[in-house]
Amino acid sequence: MSNTVIKVENLGKQYRLGDIGTGTISHDLNRWWAKLRGKEDPFLKLGEVNDRTKKGISDFVWALKDVSFDVNQGDVLGIIGKNGAGKSTLLKILSRTTSPTTGSYKVKGRVASLLEVGTGFHPELSGRENIFLNGAILGMTKSEIKSKFDEIVDFSGVERYIDTPVKRYSSGMYVRLAFGVAAHLESEILIVDEVLAVGDQEFQDKCIGKMKNVSSNGRTVLFVSHNMPAIKSLCDNAIILANGKLVEEGSAEKLVNNYLSENTTISSGITWPINEAPGNENFKLTKLELINDGKQTNNVDISKDTTLKIYYKNFTENKRYQISVHLIDNHENCIVCAINAPSASLEEDKYFHTPYAKGEFVTEFSIPGNFLNEMNYHLSVFFSHNVFTTNELALEKIISFNTFDAGSMKKDFTKDWGGLVRPKMHWSTKQIL
Repeated sequence: MSNTVIKVENLGKQYRLGDIGTGTISHDLNRWWAKLRGKEDPFLKLGEVNDRTKKGISDFVWALKDVSFDVNQGDVLGIIGKNGAGKSTLLKILSRTTSPTTGSYKVKGRVASLLEVGTGFHPELSGRENIFLNGAILGMTKSEIKSKFDEIVDFSGVERYIDTPVKRYSSGMYVRLAFGVAAHLESEILIVDEVLAVGDQEFQDKCIGKMKNVSSNGRTVLFVSHNMPAIKSLCDNAIILANGKLVEEGSAEKLVNNYLSENTTISSGITWPINEAPGNENFKLTKLELINDGKQTNNVDISKDTTLKIYYKNFTENKRYQISVHLIDNHENCIVCAINAPSASLEEDKYFHTPYAKGEFVTEFSIPGNFLNEMNYHLSVFFSHNVFTTNELALEKIISFNTFDAGSMKKDFTKDWGGLVRPKMHWSTKQIL
């Protein structure tokens, strides 16, 4: 016996822009006449892909087009895509809040949906009454709902307001109670859209933990989120939607990395003409280069040292600048915040600060081998007069690069750095003209 609980085949959803309903009477008559003669709906031949960034020539758009996939019992499926990709439309169809234009889908079991703040709640009813209302909609008996009631209230953290009409709840309280209801009532399938973004970090972590627990008990979860670490942490498999079409399916970790890579502009360096170079009357930044294994590249071997070369011109002898570099991973985590800070030794200080002398200089910031992981990274560069002043130049995510493991990760950090697993970043500055 198959354990497939959701089967989607060639699913499509078409909308007419600017209109409410199915269209005009003439459109409905044309559709009816085609169906009577056993012909294809003539309006299905119309329409364009749902690219929200471009003005089209048709009044019809396909929010979804020819989407097919299966979900097995107990799976946690992540659904990834940009805004307007068709994710919410797909979930609305599977939740039976809207019907497809083409194709078919089969869902085995009761579905609890959390599509947007307020879905399924009556604003005039209290939190208590809405819990019982949602349970009844799912087909549960009053005694079944009562047995889960205390768990729902405790999870949502709104006990003080449980007898207050939900129209007076904040959006955070609303989604807390709604998620508590959807996750605790006995549905076989849980569908969660991006509503978790409304909650605070503590509640989001709580929700992720609850969804893991739900899936471990054999229930199925469909999870839409722009939070890629959450997708990686929670989901085993994923699909990517783009302009209403399914473009890739597979393991969640692989697809998240592919999605982030495809939506990142990769650049290993940039050179500015002096009249366009960023900076001010005291200095100009002229060039950036990312060097790995002796060459400029945006494909970095993590076993080798990686160096960012920062070229600039200094126009004054009485003012110099401090440079800082931020290393950011593709989950927006700042891995390194390094500053060429002053040293106690004047002799060493010349290697850190940009110098007082006029001329052209290059400052190098080096990341040791075997420090990075395999993913995408960004480098941001900042110039300031000193650590206590506002940045006079801020170039955020100006350099981006991919990494790979050449298979030579044998460095013994403990031995090299006196018992501390603490890789050392290295700065140097020299005059080139």
